[in-house]
Amino acid sequence: MTDARAILILGTAASVAALLAALAAQYLGGLAPCPLCLWQRWPYAIAIPVGLVALLALPAHRLRLATGALGLLFLIGGGIAFFHVGVEAGWWQGLGECSGASTLGASSIEDLKKALMETAPVRCDAVPWSLFGISIAGYNLIASAVLAAVAFAATLAPRKA
Repeated sequence: MTDARAILILGTAASVAALLAALAAQYLGGLAPCPLCLWQRWPYAIAIPVGLVALLALPAHRLRLATGALGLLFLIGGGIAFFHVGVEAGWWQGLGECSGASTLGASSIEDLKKALMETAPVRCDAVPWSLFGISIAGYNLIASAVLAAVAFAATLAPRKA
């Protein structure tokens, strides 16, 4: 098994595990995701088919390109997680949808009433769960950074003769 193949398996499996953990926290643990939590799932969701297609369809000498793609996806996921950690820590403001229902798109009084009466969204600056002072977004930042570093290391490693 090539190093690139092993990294693709690792990245794909880690992506599946991350999504399963997020869904378990949501549906079994009762932790409703905020908009930034949902955004953090996308890189993992995209990494799964990228990894599977690469493993099943690419020739061995092209697998390094796929590890680079996974590294980029994990880097993007880490960036979203870093932004979320900053919102949680109060370093900067979150997105508009992180703080309350937007009423700017209301075209009538009825639409405005409906927007105001809907269930309040989960706030991005609230930390509903943490372990050792690190939030879920913080753990995602760490995982994404490690996965990106491993994927990029495999991509940039010298080829074996």
